Amino acid sequence: MASTDTDSPREFAFELALCSVLEERTGWVIGRQLGAAVEAPGRRIADVAGVVPSPNFDARAEITADAIPLGAVESDVGAGRAVPRRRAVRESPSLRESTVDAAIEAGFFISERHDGREYVRQATRYPSGWFARLIGIENKPDLAEPGPLERQLRVDVELGVFDRVVVATESHVTRAHLNRLPPEAGVWRFDPDAGDRRVVREPTPLSVADPGIEVVAERPLETEIEVVGAEAKSRARRRIAERAYGKGWRTYDFPACARIDPTDDGRPYCAWFDRVVDPRRECGPDCPGHDPGARPDVDADALRDVRTPWRRDPPGVVRRQSGLDRFRTDGSTSSR
Repeated sequence: MASTDTDSPREFAFELALCSVLEERTGWVIGRQLGAAVEAPGRRIADVAGVVPSPNFDARAEITADAIPLGAVESDVGAGRAVPRRRAVRESPSLRESTVDAAIEAGFFISERHDGREYVRQATRYPSGWFARLIGIENKPDLAEPGPLERQLRVDVELGVFDRVVVATESHVTRAHLNRLPPEAGVWRFDPDAGDRRVVREPTPLSVADPGIEVVAERPLETEIEVVGAEAKSRARRRIAERAYGKGWRTYDFPACARIDPTDDGRPYCAWFDRVVDPRRECGPDCPGHDPGARPDVDADALRDVRTPWRRDPPGVVRRQSGLDRFRTDGSTSSR
């Protein structure tokens, strides 16, 4: 069930059009191609994830525009408790350094030196409950070629990491189509050219606070599953939300081609094909319409900043507050 991207240029263009419309009309933070399993996130790649802000969203937005590593959030490091860098996060040695570096780069950790040793502390407490819901969306423009769609949706429903799961399609949806899909899955009919989205069936809320069932291994004639506890699901939900927040959906690079004419919302439209293209698969010297030119100057972050509650340049929280230096590296306080 894992994949690295959408299955065809048509699905890629469909996915980008849907992301753009959702970004413009919902107030969600949109991410695409995100790991959505628990034990091994890459075993299930969600086409699109919608992060629905909660009233506490601004507390998260003011910290950093980047994703905050889950290992840093769950570490023993506190806002008033600096700990040695080598003991900062409970990761394997191979991941520890990259996690700490990413947390420092994001402005969530602050690095300090005491007696020649490096310590880290949180710049601020991580805001709990900053998102209200997660919406998982599987894109299938043509329901006549569903592939493993039914199974993918069933996996999502049984695991229950998303609050709602939806399939988006360009096809006319029949009763036969609906009967083949899990009844909990919502169905949208979406016209990528007109930007029209019609709800064919509302999704059923899933039990995200309860244990779920995850597929952990597949062999011929045998599928291995295990129960995933509520705490593990909560961690996975936070990871998905953080990844969507930091990654967004404009994750492609524009090609250096004179025929690329970006749309106002930052999609790679090609005049040669007269459609949005997938630069990774369709562009380059082997394309019959390739015309070497300057790479389009598209500021994806600026577009995202204007169109969503995500903040490009938040004030951050890395600052010396009055009295902060009274905290010792062992977590105790000074009397001075």
